[in-house]
Amino acid sequence: MTQPAIPSNNVTTDTPADATPTLSRRGLLKQGAAVAGTALFASLGHSGVWAAGSDAPEKKEVKIGFIPLTDCASVVMASVLGIDQKYGVKIVPSKEASWAGVRDKLVNGELDFAHVLYGLIYGVHMGTAGPKKDMAVLMTLNNNGQGLTLSKKLADKGAGNLEGLVSLMKKEPREYTFAQTFPTGTHAMWLYYWLASAGVNPMKDVKSIVVPPPQMVANMRVGNMDGFSVGEPWNHRAIIDGIGVSAATSQDVWKDHPEKVLGTTADFVKQYPNTARAVTAAILEASKWIDSGLQNKMKMAETVAQKSYINTSVDAINERILGRYQNGMGKTWDDPNHMKFYNDGAVNFPYLSDGMWFMTQHKRWGLIKDHPDYLALAKQVNQIGIYKDAAAASKTPLPKSDMRSSKLIDGVVWDGKDPAKYADSFKVRA
Repeated sequence: MTQPAIPSNNVTTDTPADATPTLSRRGLLKQGAAVAGTALFASLGHSGVWAAGSDAPEKKEVKIGFIPLTDCASVVMASVLGIDQKYGVKIVPSKEASWAGVRDKLVNGELDFAHVLYGLIYGVHMGTAGPKKDMAVLMTLNNNGQGLTLSKKLADKGAGNLEGLVSLMKKEPREYTFAQTFPTGTHAMWLYYWLASAGVNPMKDVKSIVVPPPQMVANMRVGNMDGFSVGEPWNHRAIIDGIGVSAATSQDVWKDHPEKVLGTTADFVKQYPNTARAVTAAILEASKWIDSGLQNKMKMAETVAQKSYINTSVDAINERILGRYQNGMGKTWDDPNHMKFYNDGAVNFPYLSDGMWFMTQHKRWGLIKDHPDYLALAKQVNQIGIYKDAAAASKTPLPKSDMRSSKLIDGVVWDGKDPAKYADSFKVRA
């Protein structure tokens, strides 16, 4: 006989904002022991029989890879706060050195899931980012909060923004080098789209190199690049260290863009569907907890700044997660479109149009030769059914459509309706 699902608001609303992670975990571990063998999703009205006649997680302990970036926070907090135990699983966060390493460990099964670049998952699925393997996106972990940083040396020559950069490149022609974090990943796409919006072809006019996020600041310090595209806290860290300036944010390129996702292999979802649902629900609830107030965000910043996670000072994290920006040249501003983890559920849905957009950019920049069946591939990768089950368990609202529309920095609207036409419409492309 199955037991009803535990209401998802036990942590989100009943846990005091100033309670320590240890106390939260202690209370929830007791609940977790009781939940582990129960049918957590039994009340959601599914047809058919799930794994062996039960909807309890098939795999009780899962290893989730992450890169030291602020947007790993929902994975980390789901574990630290014990929210994972409530859903019958134990999340073991695994700190990884590079996105290529995350890719390899996902493909060979060393990691069960990962906090991972949206475009990396699609690159692996299509065979354009190393080994080809069917992949799965379970949810979007965050919107916004990445950055485009230029070196202080360039800024001192008047190149502190895109207009100044283009002017300097014309005035002082040479090979300009920009770093991103993975060839098919989000940071590469933000960098390329940003440069191209000013007529700079990132495939011809500049040199693009790959550098792991935690190594960006050190590489800029020794002069290995003129600029980089990366997630926080490394853009703000470059300002604190006096070696870089913020030329733009990723939300300047695309307001509320999809960024990291909870990724895994299609094989894992097929073999452990209930585990996939439980982990997604736990991270959804952790996302809700982060975005529910100032104290929670501050506690999150204190937690992920620790050596075992990002390994940086709290002040490199806590300003920008509240939208308090500075560019390193005396300008400060409040950005309402800062990094969001939940935003009343608007962040997390794995929109088909989001997955399709990355494929259009891969086509634009010659990473794929021919137009794929954009919609069919997005339906293969983005696990909307799993997400909807997890959303119901965590009481997360759902959007009205699997697609969404956005206007990017160049004024071009993306709505997913004609991806091939969209991909071919850009004047600046490979």
